[in-house]
Formats: sequence, C-alpha cells, structure tokens
Amino acid sequence: MSPQAFPQEVQAARPRPGEPAEVRFDEALRHMRHLHLKAARMTRNPADAEDLVQETYARAYASFHQFRDGTNLRAWLSRILTNTYINGYRRRSHEPVLTAPVEEWQLARVQSHTTQGMRSAEDLALDHMPDTSLTEALRRLPDDFRMTVYLADVEGFGYREIAAIMRCPVGTVMSRLHRGRRRLRELLEGRASQPDPG
Repeated sequence: MSPQAFPQEVQAARPRPGEPAEVRFDEALRHMRHLHLKAARMTRNPADAEDLVQETYARAYASFHQFRDGTNLRAWLSRILTNTYINGYRRRSHEPVLTAPVEEWQLARVQSHTTQGMRSAEDLALDHMPDTSLTEALRRLPDDFRMTVYLADVEGFGYREIAAIMRCPVGTVMSRLHRGRRRLRELLEGRASQPDPG
C-alpha cells in the first residue's frame, strides 16, 4: 500500500522517518492479509473489503499515538477494522432512501435490526455460516460466550488476543470459552433447554 493511497490528512500527520510510529506501521502492514480476509468475510464484496482495509490502516496510522507497547497489534488492528465496519454499516443504514418503491432487499435490511439496535458483526457473520444447526446453536449462546467462541473458533484468535479485543482478563476469556463450548455442545446434542445462568 503506497503513501498516496491514504487520505491527505493522514499523510500530513505522518511522522518523520525513524520514529516509532512508522516502525509500528511497517509492522502493521504485515497483517494486511489477515485484515483483508476478515474484511472480505464482513463485506462479501472485494471492492468494499479493499476500502475497509484501507480505511482501517488510515485510522490505525492516525491513532498510533494511542497504541501501547505490549498490546497485540493484530488484535488492535482487528478491533479497528470491526469498529470501522460497524460504523460504516450504521452510517449507511441512516442515509435517506430515495422515493422509490420498496424493494425486497430493503425489507430484509429493516428486518435485520433488533430492538437493541444494529446487529453485531458476529451476528452478520453467523448469517453466512453454512451449517444452520451450528448457527442456531451459536445464536442461542449468551452474548459474551458467543463472541468468545466466535473469536476463538471461527476467527482463530488466541486467549490474549481475545482478552484485548473484549477488554477483559485472560482468565475470563478461558472461562467463557470453556463454558461457551460446553453450552454449544449441549445445544448441538439437543440436551439444553434453558440458557446458561451466567
């Protein structure tokens, strides 16, 4: 990705050569493949995925002053990508609709909203998983368990990366993952009838 690919305001904020942010940014570029795969899963459109990755890197570059040493860079970039996608999704959903007849896809978009607001990126990804029994079982998990199982088993993140993304201790991640997998197994076997108490 060339410096010309970034917006003008990001180029103006570019640090002088040799500064730590530039070194970190070079390291961040090594995660482009992972981010592009994740963006492609979210957007389901190659051009939108490219735009999302570019915006993620622009935001990361502009925010490197907030990056703390010792933080997992891949998890930090993934969180920026996810937040950028969700913000864009919300922004697009609030754009005015032209006065035209209502189409099927517009009805589907309206129905995808819950009473709690926009659906999470994890819920959107679950919509596109091939096994409906697994998808339904994942949806029945409590939110914290579902997100932990999703990040570990679908996205392939480790305990520390998940802890950084979810902003909780590693022990909590391990507990949620164990309990979430156990609950998922029960749901798939058809033995569970009530949600996990917490």
